[in-house]
Formats: sequence, C-alpha cells, structure tokens
Amino acid sequence: MTSPLSSAARSDLLARGYSRRSFGRIATLLAAGATVHALTKSAHAAILPSGINFEGMTRLGSNECWTGPFPEAAQAGASSVFQSNRYDPTGHMRDDLIKAASDVEGLPESHVMTWCGSSDPLARAIVTFCSPTRGLVTADPSYEAGWVAADWLKIPLARVPLSAKGGYRTDVRAMLAADPNAGVYYICSPNNPTGTLTPLRDIAWLVEHKPKGSVVLVDEAYIHFSEAPSAVELVAKNKDVVVLRTFSKMFAMAGMRLGLTFARSDLHEAMMRYDGKSATAMLPVPAMACGTMSLTMKSAIAARRQEMIAARNMTFQHLRKRGIHFIPSDANMFVIDWKKPAEPIKDAFLQQKVVIGRSWPVWPNASRITVGSMDEMKIFCTALDRIIA
Repeated sequence: MTSPLSSAARSDLLARGYSRRSFGRIATLLAAGATVHALTKSAHAAILPSGINFEGMTRLGSNECWTGPFPEAAQAGASSVFQSNRYDPTGHMRDDLIKAASDVEGLPESHVMTWCGSSDPLARAIVTFCSPTRGLVTADPSYEAGWVAADWLKIPLARVPLSAKGGYRTDVRAMLAADPNAGVYYICSPNNPTGTLTPLRDIAWLVEHKPKGSVVLVDEAYIHFSEAPSAVELVAKNKDVVVLRTFSKMFAMAGMRLGLTFARSDLHEAMMRYDGKSATAMLPVPAMACGTMSLTMKSAIAARRQEMIAARNMTFQHLRKRGIHFIPSDANMFVIDWKKPAEPIKDAFLQQKVVIGRSWPVWPNASRITVGSMDEMKIFCTALDRIIA
C-alpha cells in the first residue's frame, strides 16, 4: 500500500522537476519498508543465500553484532512486552527516547527524530533534497540503499571511488567535483564495507563548499564502534547536515527496527512534507524501551567496543602473518582483497560452516568480513587457513 501525496506535495515535486509519472514511484518509496524490500532483492540475497540452514554456522556476513542487546536494556524491552497491548503504555515512551538521545548527543530535542530503522529517512532525504536535475553523490564502494533510491526515482547518481592513497576513505573534494550541483552528498562513516572513517574536518569542508539547498547526509550506523568525533557536532551548529543512526549495530537490535536522525527542525520538516508524520508515529514498544536504556549505557558501549577491537586486532595480526591484503578498519567489518574472484572463496567458507560477506561490483575480488566474537574470529582464521593453503 503506497502513501498518498497531498496536492501541496505534488506541486512541490512538479516545481522541482519530477514528472507526474514519478508520483507513484515516490509514494511507493516512502511507504513503510519499501527501501528495505528493494535492497533485499540485491544485497540481502548475497548476504543470506536461500536454501541454507544457518543453524550452527558462524555468521560473519551482515555486520550484525555478535551478541544480543545489553542485558539491562534487553530486560527493559522484555518487560515492556507485557504492556504492548498499548501503542504507548506510558504516553511518553517516544518522548523518553528522544530526550535520552538529546541528552547523550547534546542537541535540542527539536533536532531529534525517531524511525523504524534508518532506511526510511535515508530514502526520504534523497526524495526531499534531490530531483531530476539535482543528483546524489556517494563513495564507491559504499552502502547501496541510496543507489536503489536514485535508480527508482531516475535521478542522477555519481559514484566516486574511495581514495586509495588516503587509506580508502571518502574523497569529499572528488565528490563535489563529480556533481557541483547535487542535492545530497551521502557519506557513510565508518564506511560500509571498508570500515574506514571520513574525518570530521573533511565532512565540514564539504558542508561549507557544497551548493546552496543541498544537504550532506552522514550515515553513522557504525560510529559507536569508533572513538572518532560525530557529525552531530555540525548539526549542533545548525549546518545543512542530516545524521542517520541505527540501533542495529553496536546496540544489537537489528531485528527490532529502531533508528534516529539528527538535523535542524526545518530539514526534518522538509523530509516529512510528503506523507505527514505517519512514518514516525508508531514505534515498537519493546524497541523503544530497549533503545532508550541502551543510549545511556556509556561504560557498556565502551566495553563492547573494546571487545570488538580485540577480536579485530587478533584477526588482522593473523592476516598479516599470512600475507593476505586487507583494509584496516575502524568498525566491526573490514575488506579482504583475495587477488582473485571472491565468490568461490565465499563458497569455500560456506563449506567450512562460516558465512562471510559479499562483494561490491567495483571490487569483485574482495569480500566484506564482519567482526564477530573472539571465538568466532578464531573459527574464521582456522577456516581461512584451510581454504588458503
């Protein structure tokens, strides 16, 4: 079922160069889960091949956290299940989530918005700030949901290679040069699949030099695995920045579908003008309870980060010893360059009951590997030794 577009929204889209034929595609894209379903046909098919029983497998393919939510947060979510006959048992669960995020990030509550994950606001930002004449610019490789939205909307898309000389980080100057009049410049930092950071000073440079009326969309799905500063700092300065967050990674809530955006209130209002606030009106009660507590657990976040780093460092040491080329990472994933087609190697790992990640079209000889627990990464290293004799 698609979301209806108001007459005002239709007039706005026409003014920005969309055709009337685009209205149905835009309404479909903004319908709940549309972007996720579109991406499922491509990326998720590569992550989770059909017909395979994953019981007993070591799963290092989809950047999920190796463990469940923080126990105290999980208990809060579990307790709320018994109150889930109500849309909002206390009448202020969503407000509590927003306040917790506001307090942690040092932002006004007016700059925080809640979502069922981060796919909806990602697609919505592209609909809002792009047009048939103002495109989308991303790194390549990077998270492809924006590519799906651009293709669906028939808007210009520029994919800019990561800077090999810069440690495979996003090249913001090349992004601006690729389309000096883009509507959205999308930066995933740490980047998926490489786990490499885009320094905040580079993001700030792009914000200052981008064209008027555009936004820099910063996807920080993996920021909690890094100690790098967040682009929320630019939101606090009221810049043309929208920051995406999800609870699917560090907070281990991938199956609970919860996300946040941080932006000036006028940018949020612009993103909501096509279908009102229906996309954010109702959130799962257990997810809100679990997420609200998770945000405040600073020491638990730090401990989980260090646990991941220890497992990652052990794996990197093993790869160096074997002479296998990889890209050092600042997140819970990294890329291995096998120097030959990656698909047969992925199949070989599957025979060892280890699921590794996929490749990107621009890098067919490389695989993304999720960092799991220390035990899981030891299993990965043992399987690798058997495969790469």
